Amino acid sequence: MSELKTTEENNRGESLNFIEQIIEEDIRNGKHSGRVHTRFPPEPNGYLHIGHAKAITVNFEIAQKYGGLTNLRFDDTNPTTEETEYVENIKRDIHWLGFDWDDREYYASDYFEQLYEYALKLVRKGLAYVDDSTPEQIAAMKGTPTEPGQESPHRNRSVEENLMLFQQMRDGMFADGSHVLRARIDMASDNMHMRDPILYRIKRDHHHRTGDDWCIYPMYDFAHGQSDSIEGITHSLCSLEFIHHRPLYDWFIEKLEIFPSRQIEFARMNVAYMITSKRRLLKLVKEKYVSGWDDPRMPTISGMRRRGYPPAAIRLFCNKAGVARRENLIDVSLLEFCVRDELNKTASRVMGVLDPLKVVITNYPEEKVEHMTVENNPEDESMGTRTMPFSRELYIEKEDFMEDPPKKYFRMGPGLDVRLKGAYILHCEHFVKDPQSGEVTEVHCTYYPDSRSGQDTSGIKAKGTLHWVSAAHALEAEVRLYDRLFTDPQPDAHEGKDYMEFFNRDSLQLIGKAYVEPSLAEARPGQQFQFLRMGYFCVDTDRSPGQLIFNRTVTLKDTWAKLQSKD
Repeated sequence: MSELKTTEENNRGESLNFIEQIIEEDIRNGKHSGRVHTRFPPEPNGYLHIGHAKAITVNFEIAQKYGGLTNLRFDDTNPTTEETEYVENIKRDIHWLGFDWDDREYYASDYFEQLYEYALKLVRKGLAYVDDSTPEQIAAMKGTPTEPGQESPHRNRSVEENLMLFQQMRDGMFADGSHVLRARIDMASDNMHMRDPILYRIKRDHHHRTGDDWCIYPMYDFAHGQSDSIEGITHSLCSLEFIHHRPLYDWFIEKLEIFPSRQIEFARMNVAYMITSKRRLLKLVKEKYVSGWDDPRMPTISGMRRRGYPPAAIRLFCNKAGVARRENLIDVSLLEFCVRDELNKTASRVMGVLDPLKVVITNYPEEKVEHMTVENNPEDESMGTRTMPFSRELYIEKEDFMEDPPKKYFRMGPGLDVRLKGAYILHCEHFVKDPQSGEVTEVHCTYYPDSRSGQDTSGIKAKGTLHWVSAAHALEAEVRLYDRLFTDPQPDAHEGKDYMEFFNRDSLQLIGKAYVEPSLAEARPGQQFQFLRMGYFCVDTDRSPGQLIFNRTVTLKDTWAKLQSKD
């Protein structure tokens, strides 16, 4: 028996998901000597998305839980769509999420020679044959789910002829698409994947690792399971879409007599208002609906990182969503809750005014500047305090002023008192309007000198508290407000409708001139903050030196759910 301990032994009473139950049963039975070895097998043909984050979390955390290992293996069997850029970004994303594969970085292309030998073994056993039917003919011969397929006229070629033709395929003697190697299984099977699937095709494309060494490439279904066996993967965890592929993978294991890696399927991560089809995400990028794979509106890990989502929040979301056997739709509000929960603990509070309205304190000396002490995070005293300059002229949010306020209005309006966070209580006297537009352009107030925060002896009770910045010291910044990329929770689930019909053209709002407190001059790209009363923001990573650009990560509350409930 392995030294590995089950969760039951380590954490009695803990609820196990169905994968953990299977693994613990295997450990109790001494299967593979109690060893647990998983893998994450991305195809390097695009950037990772929220669905991959779930797969990464499941594979790495389950292995960690049972003292096992996880491999990173790139399934790079289609040179047409694969790029080194994708490989490097995938590795960066996994590390950013908090996982590491040590020295276990593998590629399906590492096994091309071994996979070729496996194919030869099937040919020699009479279990594979070369078919030179056209792609259209092969598709027609497959039949339908309710009707059996038809055998290829080349199905009964001799072993010797198949060996010769397969060698000629490898030697580049045939044109692309003219010949394939197919498994010889059962054209009448109820499972379409068992109807003589294609194992190899001819494709003269430059491979990002093997160059032009090969002109035949294994199909995904042939490379995937065998790569698991080569690496000794004990538990091959994958999404439900592969459940019908499992009999084929088991057939390969049986006929090739190789390591019996066990495939276990779990539900994909489907999140409302997001799409995870790489093909559809690529369309958004290529047709410039978004600025790139890392656009903060994208469901990619790169996009979420640039938007300011903490990796801990994504891991928490994946764990809260759970591991299920059936497909379901996860509310995006759960993801945003996890982001808020994490940032509430870790993000410094700062002040930023997005829609500025000037306030003049008429009884405050014109040249005077005070430095107000404010806390960085009330959730964590260890984050300390900072100072903010306070002067005669300030900026507040336009929405925090009303020229004719109703009763129980606790912000700024004529005759009302309101406190400025960390500073003084102001009394609003009057306001100035633009004669042309009628818009309020300036508010005049007086302050109570004895009402300074922490030293208040005024006796005045101001019920409202506003954020602010000093007009003379504030920094100009560009702010980007993001919304859902689609207006429908399942944009790609409507039969007869293109998912782009639901593209949210208001998903990005640019604010060209906001004002933020001067402490943000030293903010680092990617650094996260809570703009008091306005939401969580991070410094954009794509900016020029000296330029301040903030992306809104998430609002302070789930305003979307409230808007939806009113419809």
